[in-house]
This record gives sequence, C-alpha cells and structure tokens, in this order.
Amino acid sequence: MNATVLNAINEQINSEFEASYTYLAMASFCEQQRFSGAAKWLRSQSDEERQHGLKLFDFVLARDGNVDLKTIDKPKGVFESLGAVFEHALAHEKRVTQEINSLYELCFKEKAFAEMTELQWFLTEQVEEEKTARDIVAKFRLVKNDAAALLDIDRELAARMPPA
Repeated sequence: MNATVLNAINEQINSEFEASYTYLAMASFCEQQRFSGAAKWLRSQSDEERQHGLKLFDFVLARDGNVDLKTIDKPKGVFESLGAVFEHALAHEKRVTQEINSLYELCFKEKAFAEMTELQWFLTEQVEEEKTARDIVAKFRLVKNDAAALLDIDRELAARMPPA
C-alpha cells in the first residue's frame, strides 16, 4: 500500500475512533440530563463509528499495512441543551464528510484503486449520517425549548435500533 495513502487511512481510522468517543461523551451528558432516549441513540452512534474505524482497520490489515493508533483527546462533555448536543453531532458529521472526501481525492491522485473502492461505502454512509443529523437538528430547532416536544423527540430517538 502506498505510504501516503496508508498514513491518511490511519488518520481516518483514528478519526472514526475519536467520533465514537465523542458520541459516547454526548451520551453521558444526555443520560445525566435524564434524556435516556437521546443517550441510547448516541450510544448506538458511538458503536457505529467504532465499527467504521474497525472497517478501515481491517482493510489496512488485509492490505498488509500497519495500523497506527494514536491518542484520542478528551471530547466535549457539557452542552447548553439537548439540541446543542445534536448541533455538535451535525458539525462533527460534516467534518467527517470533508475528511472522507479528502481521503478519496488523495486515493484518486495516488491511483490507489482498491482504497477508492473501499471508500465508496464511506462516501455513501456519510450522506446518510449527515441527513440523519440534519433531520434531528431540524426537529430541535422547530420545538426550541418546549418540554413536551423535547420529551417526544427523546422517545423517538429511543426507538433507534443498534447497528448491525
């Protein structure tokens, strides 16, 4: 595997694990605020991000590359509101989309075709991730601080099934 591409994929692996850690911190905040539905949703998202990291982890190993895990910084753990948690999640997903796009572009330039094929899944996944986060944020923006509506959204978030 091309060393430049390998380094970039390792960065993305670490970014995915950081995302998992970030969502776990958000879940903790929500649980402390007694929004257990949001906490459940965010724990599932944390698990999903970890699976994304492992998908790239396994890909690197399958290509006989060396996985280089790095230190993960402490994520933000306090938010102004439940809506602010999901605003943070949306901003995070947008950042990950930019990372995946940049990684794909690098693979294209380096003619790393197997890596480009692997990243196709991530490109599609990020469209879904951003749409989901945007939809949730829109609901929070609509209801603002209406307590009953916030509880309804929390119940709705609790219905999320864990990642396969």
